[in-house]
Amino acid sequence: MAAHSHTPALTGQSGARDIDRKAPVPMYHQLKRRIIEDINRLGMRPGDLLPGEHKLCERFGVSRTVVRQALLQLEHQGVIERVKGKGTFVAHQKTAESLVHTLTGLYEEVAARGGHVHSDVRRQETIPAEDDVADALGVAPGTPVVVIERLRYVDDEPWSWTTTYLPHEVGSLVLHDDLRDQSLYALLATHGIRAVRGMRSAEATSADAAQGALLAVGAGQALLVLKSVSYDETDRPMEYFVAYHRGDRSRFEFQLRASSTDESTASLRHTGLQGAEAPPPTL
Repeated sequence: MAAHSHTPALTGQSGARDIDRKAPVPMYHQLKRRIIEDINRLGMRPGDLLPGEHKLCERFGVSRTVVRQALLQLEHQGVIERVKGKGTFVAHQKTAESLVHTLTGLYEEVAARGGHVHSDVRRQETIPAEDDVADALGVAPGTPVVVIERLRYVDDEPWSWTTTYLPHEVGSLVLHDDLRDQSLYALLATHGIRAVRGMRSAEATSADAAQGALLAVGAGQALLVLKSVSYDETDRPMEYFVAYHRGDRSRFEFQLRASSTDESTASLRHTGLQGAEAPPPTL
């Protein structure tokens, strides 16, 4: 991570007055809140270097234990990143994604918040279905299917490596379309094909050399693997995909609620820099 050449001061000449030792709010929580406020006030950007623990102790008049508690919580919330031997940096904000419980696409959700998705289309062709693809799409092994492999970028940063398989009668409709800057779901909708339900799973893995290179994270880094089957209005499988998402650019929280039958349902949402809940984009 590249840091700027200087470390902006997070407070004025004396920061001790910002920490109220008599307040019922713990000092580490006050310090955490003050650091977030000052990051925003100073317009600090991802990769900016923050003062070290010793400097923070001096500026805010608190112990190293208080500083460490505050930094630990800020790291957990995704506000800062600590790199051993280099220091503490403002973290890259993690994009909000609820990848499991909705059927809208990454393109639509990122566009809705003013971002941009671009795809490097690596494959777009007809192939014989291997066993796992055939099972997912409900066809016999060897049946022709259309495969679309895309390296997807959000705001020019590699985000996910997605391989999508479509039954041939569906895939042939988009086989020759340019998918670099448009939504596959939107394109299929122009042909009257829409996903109405789906089954999706998520699991953690580590990037191999190829995945690490494509996603610009390096081998051994955390990835989230999504597998999904979507069904159309006639309840036929219309799409199967496997997507590898960067673990350092997405953060999820479970929100649970009881249904009318007392069963629990879960959704995944993102908490941004200020701790505010963001709208839930999806794959």
